Amino acid sequence: MKKELEKYRLVERSIQKTYHKGLWTPFVRAVKQYQLIQEGDRIAVCISGGKDSMLMAKLMQMLHRHSDVPFEIVYLVMDPGYNRINREKIESNAALLHIPITVFETRIFNIANSQDESPCYLCARMRRGNLYAKARELGCNKIALGHHLNDVIETTLMAMFYSSQLQGMLPKLHSTNFEGMELIRPLYCIREEDIIAWQNGNGLEFIQCACRFTENVSKSGDGIGKSKRQEVKQLIKQLRRDNPEIENSLFNSIHAVNIETFPGYKAEGTRHSYLENYDEKHR
Repeated sequence: MKKELEKYRLVERSIQKTYHKGLWTPFVRAVKQYQLIQEGDRIAVCISGGKDSMLMAKLMQMLHRHSDVPFEIVYLVMDPGYNRINREKIESNAALLHIPITVFETRIFNIANSQDESPCYLCARMRRGNLYAKARELGCNKIALGHHLNDVIETTLMAMFYSSQLQGMLPKLHSTNFEGMELIRPLYCIREEDIIAWQNGNGLEFIQCACRFTENVSKSGDGIGKSKRQEVKQLIKQLRRDNPEIENSLFNSIHAVNIETFPGYKAEGTRHSYLENYDEKHR
């Protein structure tokens, strides 16, 4: 009888075959185009337990296995205060996918959830700071986060709608607080719908954010709750009905910014006006 492949082998095969165009191709493109990995890197692949970070871990594992560029990986799971069910779900999924995780604990949820103003912002900053610190402790020079193409365009629109600025999300950046450390986003070119298709196609179940604000979204009945990101997701979804390429247009636009057409811009922390050299350009 033909031997049935183990689950993790089936998942890897699906990435190589069924979802190659939607996952593997844009993943490799991002790694090469933005020069995310260099020889000798030791990368902490940060796993939150959701679909994005779990896929990233598997993609990085497969790349590490076949890459001509030698680098090392640590699969890092920070427990910010998950309940028992979510903690066990992360551990069981990691075992199912043959991802050898290193887990460390923090009290981030308790601290962030006690704040009335900007708890999500505080949670995000604390998460990143703790991940940088633990990664450096483990000898890593980079952390990898699971932000995908939709996160990139949604963040850009959110900055316009709610912060009155044009601000994007870079595929990699140097840490300002942890010298010598760098953040990379290997899923930068991958669309969320392709991640969902991979998850559903393989019958996988992952945790959500697992905080009380995510619960408010699910309980709201409209899929939005108080989340501005969910509002933007819904807007893009509506726009796709008339323009199926809206996400690609938004993503491509952040790679083709014509700064000469803006009356103001910010560079290295300093605001500038187009009037600064307006006359000089027309002499």
